[in-house]
Amino acid sequence: MKRFNMVFAKDDGGIEVYPMKEWLRQHPDQVPPGMHATFSNSHGLRDGMRKLGWKVQETDTEVRLMKDTIPFDSDGQDDDGEDDAGSDHVSFKLEYQLRDFLAQNLHLVSVKDQRLNLYVDPTGRDGIEYHTPVGFIDILAVSESGGFFVFELKRASSPDHALGQLTRYMGWVKQTIGKECEVHGIIVAGSINDRLKYALSVVPNITLFEYQVKFRLLQAHGF
Repeated sequence: MKRFNMVFAKDDGGIEVYPMKEWLRQHPDQVPPGMHATFSNSHGLRDGMRKLGWKVQETDTEVRLMKDTIPFDSDGQDDDGEDDAGSDHVSFKLEYQLRDFLAQNLHLVSVKDQRLNLYVDPTGRDGIEYHTPVGFIDILAVSESGGFFVFELKRASSPDHALGQLTRYMGWVKQTIGKECEVHGIIVAGSINDRLKYALSVVPNITLFEYQVKFRLLQAHGF
């Protein structure tokens, strides 16, 4: 089943994502004429929003609506304001692509010698863009031993303020669904800068990962 989300660009180059119907209930003036934020079906709302000028972006797992095209790479800068236009590092174009790739391949990720699986709560809601009162967790996973792993994802360079976001989510997990469990944090980015490494040197239970994207062309042989 596809998720329908509203997407808004943040000043730091990241994005804010809200479930479409929940956002429309909070902004009734944005609901397409003749439709209802709760009782109209998601596909109909998507089509109505498109007619009102909202841009629609679809993948196999998600429908995203945005007022304007998100300018992730329009200024040639990474999330920390540093120019990376000359870098030969291949990164994910959009943050949600990194998130979806990791979520689909989470069983291949080993952290602290533990294999991870996507968290699913008692209502059946999974750990992708997991909604909490303190924000959306990019990916919430659990280990074989029952520990929680909170992922904060940055498609390019990771600024040190990502640590504040991550510890906020970890704190919420520890005080609610993970009271009797270990809670770990993971920051994944195209590159990790020294400022973040210094900050993490005094914060326990957080692991840093840099991802790499490899692209190869293989010649197709004829008959």
